[in-house]
Amino acid sequence: MLKLQSIYLALGLLAHGVFAIDDGTASTPPMGWNPYNAFSCSTTEAMYKNAAQRLVNLGLSNLGYRYVNLDCGWQGKARNSSGGFTWDTGKIPNGIPALASYIHSLGLKFGVYSDGGVYSCDDQGGNGHYLGSLGHEASDAASFASWGADYLKYDNCFAGAHMPIFPARTNESRLIELFSLLVSGTDFVDYNPPFNTEDHMTAMRDALAATKRPIVFSICEWGVQDPARWPASSVGHSWRMSNDIGPPASWDNLFRIINQLVPITQFAQRGGWNDLDMLEVGNNGLTAAEQQTHFAFWAAAKSPLIISTDLTNPSSQTLSILSNTRIIGLNQDSLGRSISFKRRYTNDHDVWAGPLADGSTVAIVINWQNSARTLTFDLTDVGFKSANAVDLITGSSLGTLSGTYSASVAAHGSLVLKLTNGVASPARTFTSYAAGSASLSGGANTRVVNSTTVVGFVGNGGTLTFNNVDGGSAGGTKLLSFDYINADFTMGNTACSNCRNAYVSVNGGTAVQAQMPISAQNWNVVFSGYLLSMSGFKPGKVNTVTISNPSGYAPDFVKMGVAV
Repeated sequence: MLKLQSIYLALGLLAHGVFAIDDGTASTPPMGWNPYNAFSCSTTEAMYKNAAQRLVNLGLSNLGYRYVNLDCGWQGKARNSSGGFTWDTGKIPNGIPALASYIHSLGLKFGVYSDGGVYSCDDQGGNGHYLGSLGHEASDAASFASWGADYLKYDNCFAGAHMPIFPARTNESRLIELFSLLVSGTDFVDYNPPFNTEDHMTAMRDALAATKRPIVFSICEWGVQDPARWPASSVGHSWRMSNDIGPPASWDNLFRIINQLVPITQFAQRGGWNDLDMLEVGNNGLTAAEQQTHFAFWAAAKSPLIISTDLTNPSSQTLSILSNTRIIGLNQDSLGRSISFKRRYTNDHDVWAGPLADGSTVAIVINWQNSARTLTFDLTDVGFKSANAVDLITGSSLGTLSGTYSASVAAHGSLVLKLTNGVASPARTFTSYAAGSASLSGGANTRVVNSTTVVGFVGNGGTLTFNNVDGGSAGGTKLLSFDYINADFTMGNTACSNCRNAYVSVNGGTAVQAQMPISAQNWNVVFSGYLLSMSGFKPGKVNTVTISNPSGYAPDFVKMGVAV
């Protein structure tokens, strides 16, 4: 199934002519600074200059953090007499071109912020009415380029208006503008818009290209309409794949974003990156261990690394995390391959891994528990019997690991290991049982996806039971593999954000919880190979495996495999 999915994906990309832009502008994920998580829209020219100088003075620019990016609040609220973009002269008294020149004089790059709507996002519930670029893409892109922009973060508020918006020259024209907003049904934030957000982003992409200036195009439409599958790699250099990480920062936000990344890691490639949102390292809300996990995961997932904290007087802890060249190296690795989801031990730990350009593998093991403990990493979860290992957080050599590796890990901390000279573990093989041939009860029913029968409405009284399952000659504990569909994605935090719980029972025994992340944002994309170890099997083809959920719905199931 995994091989077939890879072939289908490759054919689909070729059929649509889909490749990352990779024009040299963002061959590796951009790194820099943005004020939003620390200061929201309340920024000034002096704050941007200070941040730029601090990137240099703290040595962060030498590590790759070179973009100093504006965010909301810098814009004017009315266009000039020619319809051109303006800035708030109170906040930016010397003007944007002068600010860009100052940042460039420090050897840094300058980023602007705008929006694919008539107004941009704000921190005033939609009442800020800062200028957006909808309907003005060509002229605004030309302005940004003439000012010296090297980066554009392009947001998605007030994007529902399709009518042309006239420059606000007079009170009368202002009334016309407001009326056009009213009749077009524009919302401040719309997570389910009745139009293709891709069209707005493509319009700005083309406008930027027309300027002939290399400008990183950072699409920020919050994961609306599954941008990785447009695919956004042909539109921008990075695309936000989820709703905001904050503020405020929280561990729940990280869990939500990590789950949403599971089905789209394959779309990250040189020149085009899944953007997991800006960094919360240095801000309140996350422990030191959580910040370390956050930074390492973002780096290995090849997300842009955009610092978003006050750099005036950062703590030594903050600088230690942000300055770890071994972790930064994962992010800037020339192969450009993201880590991918390997296995989840529910309420215990996750295992993610991916290849690096030198032939090694990076493995990240996340402690989901709320307490420090000894965490054991099974190398077979990333395909190895043994490997040489280096702890990339500390830089310590761990020698050759065989079978498993155990270490003390803080609450919500992680292991970040570089594995070399790996000896491959035997490939796992499974006996498959189709969900469409299983027994259903209590409302569970079937549907057909691409000629395959899928069982849904499992949970809330509905059950799916696989009968006559072979426990082999000895029974005991078996590794199960599930193929499922789950499009229950969310923009906010829930009890199982961007995942669904399935409860799996063998022969009527105690059910084991499985937190299954989304497979995509539509109910036709299959996730293959969710692994779950279950005990209680009897020898022979006499076993039953039942899936349920007493208080919600499990994913829709395609098949179950039992390891041979």
